Amino acid sequence: MKSFPIPVMAVGPGSQPEDEPLNYLAVAEDMAVFRMPGTPEAADPQALAEVRAVLARLIEAMRTLPFGAPRFDLTKLDPAALDLLNQTLGEGEVSVIASAPRRLRIQETAFAGVWRVREMREDGSVAADRLEACAIPAAATDSVRSCGAESLELPPEPAGLMNAPSLLAEIVDRAVRWRVGQPPHVINLTLLPVSPQDLDYLAQALGAGPVTLLSRGYGNCRISGTRLADVWRVQYFNSMDKLILDTIEVVDVPEAALAAREDYEDSIGRLSEWLETLEAE
Repeated sequence: MKSFPIPVMAVGPGSQPEDEPLNYLAVAEDMAVFRMPGTPEAADPQALAEVRAVLARLIEAMRTLPFGAPRFDLTKLDPAALDLLNQTLGEGEVSVIASAPRRLRIQETAFAGVWRVREMREDGSVAADRLEACAIPAAATDSVRSCGAESLELPPEPAGLMNAPSLLAEIVDRAVRWRVGQPPHVINLTLLPVSPQDLDYLAQALGAGPVTLLSRGYGNCRISGTRLADVWRVQYFNSMDKLILDTIEVVDVPEAALAAREDYEDSIGRLSEWLETLEAE
C-alpha cells in the first residue's frame, strides 16, 4: 500500500516566506487496505480450470523471473475464463489511461504489482490484453517518452504573475537534465507563494500529456502527465475531495503510482493463498 508522502521542503523562487502563520495540511481520512476478491460462485468448471492455470503460471513467473519480467497474453483465453479472471483478480489502487501513441487502459489488480493492460482500438474494442507483474507497465512510460517534448512554447504572460516564469524555467531546466535513476525533482506548489494567475499559467504552459494516473492508496492522488517529457502534476485530495497537496515532479513516473518491491513480494504470497482457495472450489 502506498503511503501518503511527507510534504517536500520547498525550494526555488519565493520559497522562504517570512512572518507567516503555520498552516497544517489536512490529512486524508480514508485509507485503502487489501481485500481479497470475492470467491466466484457457480463458476464454469472449464473456465475455473483455465483461471487456475493462468494464476499458477503467474505465481511461478513472479517467483523465478526478475521483478518486471512476467507477462502473459490473455487474448486467447476463453471469454468465460476471462470474465472469471476479472472477478478473481479484482481491482487495486492505481488506474492508468493513455491516449497516445496507443490507447491504453491499465488497471492494477487487487494484488499490488500485478497489472491488467488493455490496448484499445478506435472503435473501443480490445486489440491486446495481457497481465504484467512489475512496478508499472512499460506501456505507460513508453507513452510519456514517445509524446513528451523537450521544450515548451510559452503563452503570453498575463498580469498578476508572481513566480510562474521562474518556476517554469526551473522545470524545463530540470527536465532536460533529468535521467532515469536520478531522484525526482519536486516543486511543492502548496507551500510556495503562488497566485491563482501563477497556477493557471503553469497549467496552460505545461499543458496536458497523453497519460493520466489515479492512485487511491491514501485519499485520491491524481497524476497528470504534461506536454514536457518526465514532468508530472501530482495532486492529493482528502476524503472530502479537497486538494491538500499540489506538486510538480520531474521523474519518469511518480512514486505514488509505482508498486513497491515489498508489495510485489507480498502479492506472491497472497496469490498463492488465493489459488489454494480456488483449487478448493
